[in-house]
Amino acid sequence: MNPHSIPEKELVAIILYISLFFIIVAVVLIIFFYFSRKKIIQKELEKKDLVLQYQKEQLHAIIVTQEEERKRIAQDLHDDISSKLNIVSLNTHLLSAPNLTAEETNEITENIISLTAKALENSRKIAHNLLPPVFEKFGLNAGVEELCEEFETSKSVKTYYKNELDFDDDIDRQLHIFRILQELMNNSLRHGKATEIWIAFKNNNGINTCYYEDNGIGFDSKKIENQKGLGMKNIDSRVSFLNGTIKIDSEIDKGIAVIFTF
Repeated sequence: MNPHSIPEKELVAIILYISLFFIIVAVVLIIFFYFSRKKIIQKELEKKDLVLQYQKEQLHAIIVTQEEERKRIAQDLHDDISSKLNIVSLNTHLLSAPNLTAEETNEITENIISLTAKALENSRKIAHNLLPPVFEKFGLNAGVEELCEEFETSKSVKTYYKNELDFDDDIDRQLHIFRILQELMNNSLRHGKATEIWIAFKNNNGINTCYYEDNGIGFDSKKIENQKGLGMKNIDSRVSFLNGTIKIDSEIDKGIAVIFTF
């Protein structure tokens, strides 16, 4: 059909309808993209809120753990060291009493020496729990070796430790890894009733990884309350500090398997 055969009014109407169609399509697309963008922004905000909430929970867990540790240290110092030193002080005053026999003097002196030795030993243990000397001098590998030896002295658990990594010199990062293992081993012994523990440090596709297992009574790791205890929150916080990931698998009567990266 020759365009010149279409009446001018009809041609204008066609152009108007086509223009209106494209305007409607454009408006629909604008509205679609507006709401899509709004939804994306909302999702991003929700994600940021979740991240902030998770960071707050981790910070709270760290603060609570630090406070619990301070209370424990204060309690140890008060109940053990302070009480022994008080008795030493009393015995020292007794030495100045008149008319003491040689036998009484020897007995009081032996008490002072014995109590002082115990106070020194216990103060070393408290300091050791804060930061083991071997860890400070020789690093994480030596610290974990000593930790395994200490657990084996209880005669109730056998440990198997293997290391294939060269750890960096960042003492803070090493200390977090050490505390994670300390917490896991304490849980294995105290709650898991384990008799064997396996620890291995390996490089997995360029990522430093720790593999931890025990043969304890285990628990249902699918239940969220089992993953939210103070000890587990403390471990999560330390793994987060290391910019790592952690996976915990456990079943009743099948022990626990933990893999964390750092």
